[in-house]
Amino acid sequence: MNILQKFLIGCIIVYQKTLSPDHSWVRRFFPQGYCKFHPTCSQYAIESIKKNGAFIGSLKTIWRILRCNPWSKGGEDVA
Repeated sequence: MNILQKFLIGCIIVYQKTLSPDHSWVRRFFPQGYCKFHPTCSQYAIESIKKNGAFIGSLKTIWRILRCNPWSKGGEDVA
């Protein structure tokens, strides 16, 4: 893993531990989970960046976030 991948993954982990409705202290307000996709978007981002590199992984993550809308069915998604 290069330095950019480590930096992006580190930022995502900080987000997960502080603000994420599925991973942080906020999840107590969402006992059934908040994200309609599995894995959550932040976990998908980590897996995608590790597997595809910083650039392609970020693009795939952006596409995943754009698909997260009220009209999406959600479901299982693989990085």
